[in-house]
Amino acid sequence: MKILFVGDVVGRVGRRLLDKLLPRLIDRHGIDLVVANGENAASGFGLTRDVVRELHDAGVDVVTTGNHVWDKKDVVPVLGDLPKVLRPANYPGEAPGRGWGLFETAAGIPVGVINLEGRVFMSQLDCPFRAADAIVAELRRQTPVILVDFHAEATSEKVAMGHYLDGRVSLVVGTHTHVPTADARVLPGGTAYQTDAGMTGARDSVIGIHKELALEKFLTQRPVKFDVAKKDPWLNGLVCDIDEASGQARAVTIIQEPGEPG
Repeated sequence: MKILFVGDVVGRVGRRLLDKLLPRLIDRHGIDLVVANGENAASGFGLTRDVVRELHDAGVDVVTTGNHVWDKKDVVPVLGDLPKVLRPANYPGEAPGRGWGLFETAAGIPVGVINLEGRVFMSQLDCPFRAADAIVAELRRQTPVILVDFHAEATSEKVAMGHYLDGRVSLVVGTHTHVPTADARVLPGGTAYQTDAGMTGARDSVIGIHKELALEKFLTQRPVKFDVAKKDPWLNGLVCDIDEASGQARAVTIIQEPGEPG
């Protein structure tokens, strides 16, 4: 089976590009399940119900998120009512929503999806490695095919998670930094890995934001209201070919697709 993972969808330009390109990517690669990180899909920060619906209508089966999932306050109380939207599983206490789930392809193949958030240079959440242990053990009772979106800042923490879960899950893919890395590979234990899948948004930007605004913030160190850039949009992600019987990855292919200005 083949899973398409789409890197962080940024704003309307990212959503429009996803809507345009996703059908042809699904057809070209014979995709069975689409997972996309959508934590920046609503105006560059957070999610709304309408945006979630738009992502699903475009062909996304499961939406993962990260630290920006909490930015749109109206969606936080209803996260539990959005069964195909995940927030990082290692938030402490009784956080709204769910951090992992079991989903099915059109052919009825069960796929586990886990959303985790890193701690290096980020909030001091519960340990993502220990959280992964418990969730993976539960999911492996139901399916060997498991995908992990590790939303983290530090490459070292992401690489460590890949090695930690090697042989226990099918794919570990990093999100959050919006810049695609060139290290997609299958690890020795059969787990596909990429440090960061990149973003689906405007490449003529600073990680999706108007470059002039980002430069102003860096140069002045004063608050600047960020707006989503639109020029030179690209869809970044990966396709993972998985043996559905064993859950081991056969291959992982980086996807980089250009689009038209939104």
